[in-house]
Amino acid sequence: MDVFASTFHQAAVAGSASPAANRHMTIFRSCVDQDDAAVLVARCARPGAPLSGDYFLLLTHRRLVVIQETRALHRQRLHLNANLRHLSNVTWRLETSKPGIELAATAVDGVRERLRLRLVDTETVWRVEDLLRQSFHGRRIEPAPALARVSAFA
Repeated sequence: MDVFASTFHQAAVAGSASPAANRHMTIFRSCVDQDDAAVLVARCARPGAPLSGDYFLLLTHRRLVVIQETRALHRQRLHLNANLRHLSNVTWRLETSKPGIELAATAVDGVRERLRLRLVDTETVWRVEDLLRQSFHGRRIEPAPALARVSAFA
């Protein structure tokens, strides 16, 4: 089994997208290399287009891939497939009232993408925020002492 396949299911559980993520694995697999480990798979939505369907995000060590699934017919199409080095102005904002993270990045073509990751609880929000920090800043930053027990990996 390749590295991507062995890490995909664990990343889907971390992002609380496990049941539906398997339907999208073939598209995700065609976008990433076999030796690229999956870091996060999460269900998300576009705040600017609430009726456009569901989106699924895959973050690996090298790529960010987003797939759109239409509501009516559940058709899947590739929305974004970008190397992390080609993304600029990557920001995210935590939402603990409705557990989630709003992620924004500018793609190489100049289009600003905004995605709201739907997460289950605040502990998952902190874990995903740590994964985003590691992926986009390239180093692990230790959390503040008051947040250490919330954001630590189990």
